[in-house]
Amino acid sequence: MSRREGDISGICLTMNLADAKRVLETALICTQQPMPVRDMRALFADELGADTLKTLLEELHDDWAGKGVELVQVATGWRFQSRPEMREFLDRLHPEKPPRYTRATLETLAIIAYRQPVTRGDMEDIRGVTINSLLIKQLEDRGWVEVIGHREAPGRPALYATTRQFLDDLGLASLDQLPMLDAPAQASQAFESLMPLDAEPAELQVEMPLTTDAEPAADTDTPPPLDGNLL
Repeated sequence: MSRREGDISGICLTMNLADAKRVLETALICTQQPMPVRDMRALFADELGADTLKTLLEELHDDWAGKGVELVQVATGWRFQSRPEMREFLDRLHPEKPPRYTRATLETLAIIAYRQPVTRGDMEDIRGVTINSLLIKQLEDRGWVEVIGHREAPGRPALYATTRQFLDDLGLASLDQLPMLDAPAQASQAFESLMPLDAEPAELQVEMPLTTDAEPAADTDTPPPLDGNLL
């Protein structure tokens, strides 16, 4: 007997797979956070295995195709979310504007995302400016970056990396889904859709080297307060 056949025979003792899919769909709609597979299995007292759950998730994904809501997999699990083209309409229900992020914040976050793990010194070398410590704290407070260790170098500088929350907020399952570095305009668009800029959008200079031997200029951008959710 195959694993899927075993799953079916076990679940059929109490419900059929159509009912199981309805239970799963209901749980995903009602939960406020992405649902990991372990929680899905708990719905059925571990009578459904990962393979059957994957099949049910694929069916649910197809069932919602063409609707304003889609089922997606992000870093911490699965969730229903509105499609991007619905955002302009949904925003009319909540006219308050989300916090706006400076270009310095966006560029720093992009450096961490694409070059992680990196130190503050690495970021300053790439951007060519001294980075305001409040800017990094803002990204930490938002839950997008965290310290994952320290480099074995004088002073043991902290190493920064993005978090699973960062991936969830961008609607990504892994860092592999970030736009390629050879398309900075795409990267800029992806980040700016989540984090509106205070100034006119500009391409992210993720690969920007220092062009002189002078000391980095001071980063005068002051990050805005974190008040409200972006999603």
